[in-house]
Amino acid sequence: MHNTSAPPQRQYFLDWIRILAFFFLILYHVGMYYVSWDWHVKSPHASTAIEPFMMLSSPWRLGLLFMVSGVATATLFEKMRVAAFLRRRSARLLVPLLFGMFVVVPPQAYLEVVEKVAYQGSYLAFMRLYLTGYHGFCRLDDCLRMPTWNHLWFVPYLWSYTVAYAALACLPGRPLARLSALLGRSLTGWRVLVLPLVVLALARILLLSHFPATHDLVNDWYNHANYFTLFVIGALLAGQPAVWRAFDAQRFTALGLALTCWAVVVMYVALPENVLPGSIDAWRNAQRVVYALCQWGAIVAICGFGHRHLQFDSPARRYLTQAVFPLYIVHQTLIVVFAHSLKVVGMPPVIEGIVLVVLTFAASFGIFALVRRVPLLRACFGIQGPLRETQAISSQHGAFASMAR
Repeated sequence: MHNTSAPPQRQYFLDWIRILAFFFLILYHVGMYYVSWDWHVKSPHASTAIEPFMMLSSPWRLGLLFMVSGVATATLFEKMRVAAFLRRRSARLLVPLLFGMFVVVPPQAYLEVVEKVAYQGSYLAFMRLYLTGYHGFCRLDDCLRMPTWNHLWFVPYLWSYTVAYAALACLPGRPLARLSALLGRSLTGWRVLVLPLVVLALARILLLSHFPATHDLVNDWYNHANYFTLFVIGALLAGQPAVWRAFDAQRFTALGLALTCWAVVVMYVALPENVLPGSIDAWRNAQRVVYALCQWGAIVAICGFGHRHLQFDSPARRYLTQAVFPLYIVHQTLIVVFAHSLKVVGMPPVIEGIVLVVLTFAASFGIFALVRRVPLLRACFGIQGPLRETQAISSQHGAFASMAR
């Protein structure tokens, strides 16, 4: 089967959004070292101080990336035969996933058990346990299951959504094309803010209590309802330029709603439960609607401002779209290793945080400079073809969209 319809027009602003979202991800994961929320390693200075600012991006950060990756998937799907599309996506996702799980991620798991359960063994001894699926590293009822994909959970989810999209797109009568056209007609004016919100809010109300986030792919139904919905929305909007213009028109309204909802969520989290009158379930459901509006409002605002100001190409975009997937693969391991190593230095947390950000960016780009020159490593990090094809790769929707490819 071959897709014969004209491919959607390239939206360069989505590449820039993907790039900027990744750079923000480094800041977010450095922040995870300093907050009270559970993470692989923790700073001795960890507190709740910056948690409200972390919550600025929590509702929308990953959903935005899934939606942008849906656009990239639909764009490439229209250019290729289905079998070639699936082979390409699988190679560019599953090979880096396996490489990441068995080479990149293990240092995170090792330092986690060193800090959380005072493991005294060497890294080689730990790797023997890691490779044999040892599940005995436990702190109370919290056990580390190995091997693990840690931050790379995004990749198997995206591969699964890509396969599901290909299956849906091959259905007789091309129902996705009709749904795309319907969405293009429907998402105008205020509807661009309200209609997707209804779906996201209902998913959060109906599923979150029963299926809290696990990132294990199998038992994570709320996250699937949330992220697959956004992935499909992105795929359906790939050929609907009028909807991107609607995002543009609503960008200030969406930004105001997102910031207001963020403030409400921060207040809700800070309130003791016994302060709220009436049914706690009613308040929780109301908060979930507000959270969903924060999520979708931020996505509309970011895409709207991006469409207005970032719809251009440049050598920097071409370089960074190729760099961003390898940087995604390595960045969290670098943060964990640097954070653990810097504990002996004893720097003030603000200075230490800045140093962590600088070291992570520098090391990530240094690794990319090496990876792009070594053919075997290029395959392991999801970079297509030899070095001379860099320009061609960049023109085919970039490497962080390769998380969707």
